Amino acid sequence: MGLPDWRQSIEARKAQGLYRQRLCLESAQGPLVTVQGEQVLAFCSNDYLGLASDSRLVDAASVAMSDVGFGAGASHLVIGHHRYHHQLEEALADFTGREAALLFSTGYSANLGVLSALCDRGDTVVEDKLNHASLLDGARLSGARLLRFQHNDTGALKARLDQGGGQTLVAVDGVFSMDGDLAPLPEQVAACEAAHALLMVDDAHGLGVLGRTGRGTLEHYGLDASQVPILMGTLGKALGTSGAFVAGSRDLIDMLVQFARPYIYTTAMPPLIAAATLKSLEIVAQEPWRRAHLQHLIHRFRQGALAQGWRLMSSHTPIQPIQVGTTEAALALSDALRQRGILVTAIRPPTVPVGSSRLRITLTAAHTEAQVDQLLGALEDLAPAWAGSSQMPPGGH
Repeated sequence: MGLPDWRQSIEARKAQGLYRQRLCLESAQGPLVTVQGEQVLAFCSNDYLGLASDSRLVDAASVAMSDVGFGAGASHLVIGHHRYHHQLEEALADFTGREAALLFSTGYSANLGVLSALCDRGDTVVEDKLNHASLLDGARLSGARLLRFQHNDTGALKARLDQGGGQTLVAVDGVFSMDGDLAPLPEQVAACEAAHALLMVDDAHGLGVLGRTGRGTLEHYGLDASQVPILMGTLGKALGTSGAFVAGSRDLIDMLVQFARPYIYTTAMPPLIAAATLKSLEIVAQEPWRRAHLQHLIHRFRQGALAQGWRLMSSHTPIQPIQVGTTEAALALSDALRQRGILVTAIRPPTVPVGSSRLRITLTAAHTEAQVDQLLGALEDLAPAWAGSSQMPPGGH
């Protein structure tokens, strides 16, 4: 029996302007990158602190590779749990103020692992409608009843909590990856405490960036482990490496070691990645100027873009989306910037709701003021063509 004919589905996606294609990066990650033979100024990376190509991380990885080789060789529970993994788990527990932490190969597998291990049929998972896909998929995989509430609406969350059955777990992003706004965690903590529900926060886009010492959205709000017992963070964004972790009580981590299938049945990440991440945690602690510079660039960009009439979203994080509405408009604006040597990705459905296509501009500590001004200059050239259209009402917010 041959493969199904998938061409109709693929052609339909192309006709809708939703066909996904990969760009081939031919240089190290950074503000100036080479993509398919062309050097461009990039504003679409999640390398928020500019650490992905930092020579100190490269050196730490090289030392570890000379010490123990490249691959882990097995899953953590067989013989793949190296001392670099163990040291990183201890460092992440200390960094987040928790008893223990557990490494996962990806943020996606971490979220699948937590929800499928802790929830079962008869339980309830309550999630924000704009949560990352991995949180939604983890709830579905668990077999629990999934209830979703309107984005950042604590009243709607409380109503869903009243509908729960069995054990109830609430899962939210700390920083929403496509909008850049923060969850109202203090209100959500109070709602969960009143309903005796567990709260899990995916802080992939807050860790390293927010808070006085870079410990993320929870530090930003002054929340602790008793208020948010389950914390997930990724290593491939502000920390500049790869992988993810879950942090919490020792009992939580032991539960995941016993029952989280994406952890149990996956080869451990290469030890050299753990070694590099240990170095990036040191840098986050020792170089607060990176966060300060990043906040300065965010303010500079928002002030300039709003003055030009672009419709920004309510974000004071490195994620600064420009809403343009239709898929066609987002692609056209992305192409117009590319012609000016600037790379910004157009985000389209199904990643975002229909009618909310956008350019997801991301700023990093490696960008300079001059590079942000170059982006603003290109947007200023393009603003007249968009300002009169129905896709971009003037003013923004």
